[in-house]
Amino acid sequence: MRILVVEDNPRLAELISEGLAAAGYVSDVAFSVGDAESFLDSVEYDLIVLDLWLPDGCGRTVLRGLRGRGRSTPVLVATARIDIPIRVETLEEGADDFLGKPFCMEELIARVRAILRRPPQLAQSILAISNLVFDLERMIVEIDGSHIDFSRREMNALATLMRAGGSLVPRRKLEAALYSFNEEVTPNALEAVVSRLRKRLENSGAAVTVTAMRGVGYILSERM
Repeated sequence: MRILVVEDNPRLAELISEGLAAAGYVSDVAFSVGDAESFLDSVEYDLIVLDLWLPDGCGRTVLRGLRGRGRSTPVLVATARIDIPIRVETLEEGADDFLGKPFCMEELIARVRAILRRPPQLAQSILAISNLVFDLERMIVEIDGSHIDFSRREMNALATLMRAGGSLVPRRKLEAALYSFNEEVTPNALEAVVSRLRKRLENSGAAVTVTAMRGVGYILSERM
C-alpha cells in the first residue's frame, strides 16, 4: 500500500518514511501544499499522513481540495496544532484521525493500520485465492495453511494482484505500489520482483501463478 507523507521537517519526514517502510508500506514525501497537490494529481494513495503547518500554506488546503474533488482517501493529521476548535473543524472537513506531535512511531503505525481497516478504504482484511491466503492486517501470507516468507516488495506486488481478483493489473499501477518517487527504478526492476514472486509461489506449492501480458501488465490466476 502506498502512503503520502506531507511533512516539511526533513528529519521527521525521513523517520516517518522509515517507520512506514519497516511496517511494509511504500511512501512518498511532500514538503509543501504544492508538492502534495502535485503528487495527488498523479498517484492514487491509500492514505495520507498530513501536517497542518506547511511553508506555503495550511495542510487543510490539501484536505479540502481532496474532499472537494470527491476523493475519499483517508487522512491522518499529524501535527503539533491540536487545540479543540482546529481538531473539530479539520475533522468536519474530512480528516479521519488526529495524532499530536510529538508522537511515537508505534502509535502512528497503529493508527495507520486502524484507519486502513475501515471500510470502504479496505473492504477486505483477508484476501484468498485457491490455497493462497493473505492477511493484510498482520502482513502474513499462507499457502495450504503454512506461513511463507516474502520480501516487502513481493508482498506489495502480491496484495495488488490479489485485490484485482484475476483482472489485469497495468504495469504502471503495479510499479506505483512498489516504488516511491525518490527511488531509482531500473528498466527491469519490476520484472525481477515479479519473477521472484512467481518462483516463490511455485516453490511453495501455490495453486496460482503470475502471468505477464508483455508491455501491458500482469494477472494473478489459478494454474491450469
